[in-house]
Parts: sequence; structure tokens; C-alpha cells
Amino acid sequence: MNNTKQNFGGLEKKYSDYHNSKIVILPILFDRTSTWGKGADKGPTAILEASANMELYDIETKNEVYKQGIFTASPIKGKNSEQMISQSYLAVKKFLNDNKLVVSLGGEHSIINGPLQAYAEKFSDLSVLHLDAHSDRRDSYEDSKFSHACVMARAQEMVKNVVSVGVRSLDVCELPALKKNKVFYAKDIVQNAGWIKNAIKQLSDQVYVTIDLDVFDPAFLPATGTPEPGGLDWYMVLKLIKEISQTKKIVGFDVVELAPMPNQKSSDFLAAKLIYKTLSYIYKK
Repeated sequence: MNNTKQNFGGLEKKYSDYHNSKIVILPILFDRTSTWGKGADKGPTAILEASANMELYDIETKNEVYKQGIFTASPIKGKNSEQMISQSYLAVKKFLNDNKLVVSLGGEHSIINGPLQAYAEKFSDLSVLHLDAHSDRRDSYEDSKFSHACVMARAQEMVKNVVSVGVRSLDVCELPALKKNKVFYAKDIVQNAGWIKNAIKQLSDQVYVTIDLDVFDPAFLPATGTPEPGGLDWYMVLKLIKEISQTKKIVGFDVVELAPMPNQKSSDFLAAKLIYKTLSYIYKK
């Protein structure tokens, strides 16, 4: 373990230099539109701090993915949604032009608008895998089209194919925007062994994954602004990501909506470990 906290994994310069890194971690410290528990803007910092306490050898994949190089970019803040989206779009566009895989850290879920726009421009046949307790398909919420409650409505304007997993909360106004075979409700997948293969069938070969941490049951991750009972567990989420990495190409992903709680570090560490596990699957030899 390395206790250095300046970058993801607490890596020495040899493995965290930009030019030698295949991976970029982009913290986006934004929490302007969340509507219940606040604090998601502190999530990226908590994830980085927790990541410095991970073991960097992954038992399952027998891999040390940090040796691919993981650069941690300067954080983006933004005074409002439009500024945050513009700044993050330009940053991710540059990283993609340099052939990096970008992992965006939220922040509330709306931080994905800029990164996803950059990804959609680079990959013409992009699918989005959306892990979330909520549908997030309101067209507008509290007079904002860029609310965290609207993020998948905006995503469907950028990418034709969006597949949602773990949903267990939505408003009736969102129903027309949901395609039956593209939504895997938590209540339906708990007892359905074949749900992962069915979800993967809906995806194109190039996949962007957006992970709202409230997809997890609050028993596993309580530190989020909008917890919902009946969520997924650690191994369910890992199995899905692993099988997608084996059958498709995950070109980028984000982890959002961690709202750190005082004296409760397990949620921070779960988020950091989830990022590292996902990278381990993507770069498994």
C-alpha cells in the first residue's frame, strides 16, 4: 500500500505521469442540482484518498493494472452546469485525442454530460450502460434540463442506445422515455440468472459505463444523496462489468454520486475499489 494521496492509487511518478499513462482519472467537483442529500462534490476527493489505501494487486485477474499508468488530472469545478459541462467536455476531448481511457469522478450524476458528449463524438457506434437506482429520464427538473434527474434524457439525445440496470425508482412522466428491453429493473434481476446476458445483448461493441453508486443497496453503500432500498450487491455489479469487458470493449466510464459521510470510510473505499476492479477487467491480459 502507498499512503500518498495526491493521485489515484497513491502512485509514484513512474506510474502517474501523463505521457506514460493509458488511463486518466478526471475529478469533477460539482453538486449544484442534487435535490436531497448534498456533498457529492466532495466525492472525488474521498475516492482519491481511499484509493491510496488499496492493495494494487488484483487477486481475481492476477493483474497490476496501475502499471498501465494512471494519471490524475486537475479537478474541474464549474460555477454552474453549463460551465462545468463545457470544461469537462474540452478536457475529455483532449484526453481522447491523446488516446487515453478516461474515468470521470463525480460529483452529482449530471457531470457525465460533458464527458459523454466527447465520447459520443469519438465513437460512432457507442452504447451507454447505465447503472442506477433511478431512471433519470425527466426532460427537465426544477427548471433545469441539466439536473441530475435528467441525465439519461440528455444521454439519449447523444447516444441512440442506452441500457439501464438496477432501476427501482422513477416518476410516471419518465415512462414514455423507457424502452422495455433496455431497462432491467432491480426487482426483475434478483431471481433471474440470465439477466446479464440479456443486458449485454442490447449493447453495441463499444460501451461507455456510467455508475451511479446508488445502484448499490444502501446496506453496501449508504453514502449517497438519494439511497433506495432493494439495490444490487458488490458481486452482482462486478459480474456484470466483468462479462461486458470480456464480450465488448469498455471505452470509458464514470463513478458518481458518492456523498461522503463522516467516520464512514467503507463507501469511499468501495467506490475506489470499484474503479480499480473495472480497470483490472478492461486491461486483463
